[in-house]
Amino acid sequence: MICPPKLVPGDTVALVSPAKAIESSHIEFAKDYLEKQGFHVLIGPHSANEYRYFSGTDMERASDLQWAIDHPEVKAIICNRGGYGAIRLFDLVNWANLLREPKWILGFSDITNFHCLALKLGIESAHTSMPLNFQENTPESLESMLNILQGKANEYTWSTDAANKPGIANGMVVGGNLSILYSLLGTPYSPNYEHAILFIEDVGEQFYHLDRMLCAFRFAGVFDRISGLIVGGMTDLKDTATPTEWTVEELIREHTKYCSFPVAFDAPVGHIADNRAFICGRKATLTVTENHISFVQ
Repeated sequence: MICPPKLVPGDTVALVSPAKAIESSHIEFAKDYLEKQGFHVLIGPHSANEYRYFSGTDMERASDLQWAIDHPEVKAIICNRGGYGAIRLFDLVNWANLLREPKWILGFSDITNFHCLALKLGIESAHTSMPLNFQENTPESLESMLNILQGKANEYTWSTDAANKPGIANGMVVGGNLSILYSLLGTPYSPNYEHAILFIEDVGEQFYHLDRMLCAFRFAGVFDRISGLIVGGMTDLKDTATPTEWTVEELIREHTKYCSFPVAFDAPVGHIADNRAFICGRKATLTVTENHISFVQ
């Protein structure tokens, strides 16, 4: 895997909106925050636009992304928000330019699409907070994002859960939003799960849909290939009028009950305030014991 160069004070960061429309106040807050960290910030021309649901037409959003990829001074591309729309840009952008001059792509949620595409290119990318959430994120969340940009390692520990499965896993980190990973199963952009540490998160899904996605992962053999599973925020899940009465822990333990890999619940990643940064495509170690969880990357 290719690791994009680390950033130093004075380097240029681009803010782009490849998916849902976003209020300009979030972009300006992020610009101010990043400038205080010593970076020079450029904003994509269509970043605050609005076209139907999106921040611009497909071509406008793709042109902003291409502009950031091709810009000789831009060292990192931060996506302003998720929602939906990133996948519509896959065949509108010349991604090969990233191979000539690798640069970080940052974001989460719908931006999981770009992380999967970057994995296919063989380039590391960073599952991090985005400008939409900067104001509500914990300092640790934003610090972990800056650590990645600056070439510093991240090490996380969090509270144990009775549903955890102990063990130690070593492998390349893949993952992100479960709905996006599910939508890419069977396509050329589905990650290589062989011996990988998979992390998942989601928001606003029905419990029966979570079960359906986990069934698809099991039937596709994903759980036969990974070396470890990290479960982040499963936020605002909804049950049906006639309730299934499932829990996240119950469903995941059911679908992985014959698997030997460690499972760690309640990880600080996802649609939560403490959304720590994970590098997709980089090797890591996950350790799960009865009293301790650590993730080192």
